[in-house]
Amino acid sequence: MERGVARDRSSSNSSIGGKIQQNPSLEIIHHLPPRLGGVMRGQQRPAVLFPVALLGLLVALADLGRGSASEDEDYYMQELLTREQYARVQMPEKPGASAADVHEQPRQYPGKKTAKGKADKSSGKKAENNKKGNQKSPNGSSEGDGQQKGYNDECPPMGLETLKIDDFQLHASTTKRYGLGAHRGRLNIQAGLYEDDLYDGGWCAGRDDPLQWLEVDARRLTKFTGVITQGRSSLWSSDWVTSYKVMVSNDSHAWVTVKNGSEDMIFRGNREKEIPVRNVFPTPLVARYIRVNPQSWFTSGSVCMRAEILGCPLPDPNNYYHRRNEVITTDELDFTHHSYKEMRQLMKVVNEMCPNITRIYNIGKSHSGLKLYAIEISDNPGEHETGEPEFRYTAGSHGNEVLGRELLLLLMQFMCVEYLSGNQRVRHLVEETRIHLLPSVNPDGYEKAFQAGSELSGWSLGRWSNDGIDIHHNFPDLNSILWEAEAKKWIPRRMANHYVAVPEWYQTQNASVAMETRALIAWMEKIPFVLGGNLQGGELVVTFPYDKTRSQGVTRETTPTSDDHVFRWLAFAYASTHRLMTAANRRVCHMEDFAKEDGTINGASWHTAAGSMNDFSYLHTNCFELSMYVGCDKFPHESELPEEWENNRESLLVFMEQVHRGIKGIVRDLQGHGIANATIAVEGISHDIRTAAGGDYWRLLNPGEYRVTARAEGYSMLSKKCEVGYEMGATRCDFTLGRTNLSRIREIMERFNKQTGGNAPPRPLQARRSRARQPGT
Repeated sequence: MERGVARDRSSSNSSIGGKIQQNPSLEIIHHLPPRLGGVMRGQQRPAVLFPVALLGLLVALADLGRGSASEDEDYYMQELLTREQYARVQMPEKPGASAADVHEQPRQYPGKKTAKGKADKSSGKKAENNKKGNQKSPNGSSEGDGQQKGYNDECPPMGLETLKIDDFQLHASTTKRYGLGAHRGRLNIQAGLYEDDLYDGGWCAGRDDPLQWLEVDARRLTKFTGVITQGRSSLWSSDWVTSYKVMVSNDSHAWVTVKNGSEDMIFRGNREKEIPVRNVFPTPLVARYIRVNPQSWFTSGSVCMRAEILGCPLPDPNNYYHRRNEVITTDELDFTHHSYKEMRQLMKVVNEMCPNITRIYNIGKSHSGLKLYAIEISDNPGEHETGEPEFRYTAGSHGNEVLGRELLLLLMQFMCVEYLSGNQRVRHLVEETRIHLLPSVNPDGYEKAFQAGSELSGWSLGRWSNDGIDIHHNFPDLNSILWEAEAKKWIPRRMANHYVAVPEWYQTQNASVAMETRALIAWMEKIPFVLGGNLQGGELVVTFPYDKTRSQGVTRETTPTSDDHVFRWLAFAYASTHRLMTAANRRVCHMEDFAKEDGTINGASWHTAAGSMNDFSYLHTNCFELSMYVGCDKFPHESELPEEWENNRESLLVFMEQVHRGIKGIVRDLQGHGIANATIAVEGISHDIRTAAGGDYWRLLNPGEYRVTARAEGYSMLSKKCEVGYEMGATRCDFTLGRTNLSRIREIMERFNKQTGGNAPPRPLQARRSRARQPGT
């Protein structure tokens, strides 16, 4: 197993995010056997009783270790010997008693980031947004009605959704079948269109009675503060739990039920299967194991649920399970979720720190009028430099897929700080590339998800634009136009194999096109992008065009482009440098094991989708676009952001560097002027590109030898061999084109017409009169 990941680079004193500080020591609430409590609470005993006390301690330790795995015995002994504060779990003496009456609130530090696993300022803000008394929140996410919410120091999710909790830590009383086992009882896990025995959408008990339970083994003492539940994900079944009890244990044998006074507390569950419901415990519970015990369920359904546990692992440097998976970042960045205003302010801070290499601009507005802000990172911002390729990252086309948005905000901070600190790799990228980062394509959708919070936004809240459009699949379907032309053999005489025109109907005001999509298209047409990546969420895979199947009526079919070998390399460049995408031992996010395909897949082979941003970019512009699904959790908790940054940082940099792979050059005329809109064709690849305004071009290619042809209207065609090596850096391949004879004649005639004012009558061509032959001659 992989141990912690850390970088040896020294930290800078001036950082955007500030320093990560440890929370003050948590007040620990813990059950102890009565005979052990007095000894461990430090009660004074005469010296003569020391052997008796020691004997009692050993007996109590033996009782605690009974029934648990032998590997945990040393852990429990160390835990008991080093713990300073012990107290019993205290429940409210009567219903309605606030937690403040029974438990003193820990000290909080507003505005400070915390170490991984602790609550922080933005999570507290989201908790306030999520908790409006006991009422259902306006965005559809809800709290359990009638539950006590006096305890405000809520812990982050333990990681059922993010897979930090592995399958071996999940157990259940019974299961209906393997595909509905305890390992599937994870918040927001998705089932396929056709349910099978392997990947279904939740845990379902084998029997429908109140004796069933779903158990989580934290593998260390943990402070549990709440539970979030969902129903089963299914297109064909309606199953959810409407109420449940919660039990905790230290040895998985003796269980304590959460009480409401003298009675077992009943937590209200779900009212339908998709909207998450969170219940916060009146007081925190410290234990190793926790069970959710359904008491009632939907009358027409079964005992089925998905869940997330809110818990803070207690400090324990001796715990092996924690150390082996710990990921540490040394980058001092702003690891928080940002609202629209906070995002704009952060971009402004980055711009002020690095004014010579950054520029903020907007490409348009959203449906609700929010500007779509982008930041440019270049040594000469605001200007296209001839010979310098343009690169873009976009994120947030689905507003609830928040991780990509935050990764781009972290990336812009990282590049600014590293550029100032003299990082040669970053400096080379900035000086040789014009980089554009658009972190929020759908700010309207994001605001909806942000208001709900990372665990209560569900799977789809905020996905679409304000007018209900999926922006990522809102582009014109150019695939069908190209394939129809190929079938009619119109290419290349009547229609080019690239720069496929946008249909007229799509450009009308009545077309169902989002304002955000129109802004994206105008941006893509204005800037000569060479390579782009759009960050998505909910999976761990990189997809490449085509995204639409060529065969009609087929939902899944490999549909390659003419540059399939290049796209596969680009996809592998990102996936292979990601910490998890190609890991053979990682668990599947939902139902597809993409690790078998090296973390990459052809989009149409996964599921067909017409009008995708990737297909449009390839067919309408020069830009090769791919989709990076950067995490199983669309909206991870803030405490997960440092680890997610470590998972993706190297991939984000490596993929940007791929813009310098292939050939590049300038197409000029005999006077040395660049020729705009010239066509660059590679033999054997039926997809051409065109030059930019200054005559410069970039053609992404894998290593090899290619015959390349440059042609432009009015100029003679020219071909040459260009070789692409394995080292990083595009091969220079320039062209100088001369005018054709026909174009020269036209030019002379145009000049003559200008000199005569265009009034000179054309001279008619007189046919020669053939002399008639005389007879006898």
